[in-house]
Amino acid sequence: MNWNDFKRQGKESFPPKTILSILAGTAILAFGMVNIHKRVHITEGGVLGMILLLNYWFAIPTSLLSPILDALCYLVGFRYLGKEFLIRSIAATFCLAGFLKVWESLPFLLPDLTDKPLLAAIAGACFVGIGVGLVVRQEASSGGDDALALVISKLTHCKISRAYLATDLTVLVLSLTYIPVGRIAYSLITVTISSLLIDFVQTFSLADWKKRLAALRGAKTAIGEAEDSANS
Repeated sequence: MNWNDFKRQGKESFPPKTILSILAGTAILAFGMVNIHKRVHITEGGVLGMILLLNYWFAIPTSLLSPILDALCYLVGFRYLGKEFLIRSIAATFCLAGFLKVWESLPFLLPDLTDKPLLAAIAGACFVGIGVGLVVRQEASSGGDDALALVISKLTHCKISRAYLATDLTVLVLSLTYIPVGRIAYSLITVTISSLLIDFVQTFSLADWKKRLAALRGAKTAIGEAEDSANS
């Protein structure tokens, strides 16, 4: 492949919209992981949860664990999801590792929610769901769990939210080794909300929502006209 072919491949794989979405998604995800999940010990499932688990067990930096675990999962993803997915996912993985390094080098930027685990669970789920959703929307993966969930979804034809829950619950069981049962319950809230948010962000279409709103307005108008006719 010559330089011109390489540039063309880059433009095809990374149009501006894809670049912005991957950067925004990984920045949001890493922010939530550092400022909420790691601090409050409300874990995620999948590889994200495994990163936090191994970080707690062996004190391995999350910025190092992220690309290593992702690489293993991408071997599976490459087989079923193709080269284009792999190229974008590798870029997203290094973006995530970079943003994790940035946020870890700064003081915590959110209040400590340790005494408010329910709020932490919901807030953490929003950061993960929106962040991962923005990346997956561009047919990429921000982590190995995304790759696994996408592969499971493709092979079983199930919704991606169900695939995420399957991998998340496995890691949550392992996380009982360092997180109390009560906090795992909050983690279950986190993975459920984040899975649904990922599904929503991935499939969101402004045009579809405009159509739905127009249909609702039409139905409202029809009902109003029917009521007026009945009263007259």
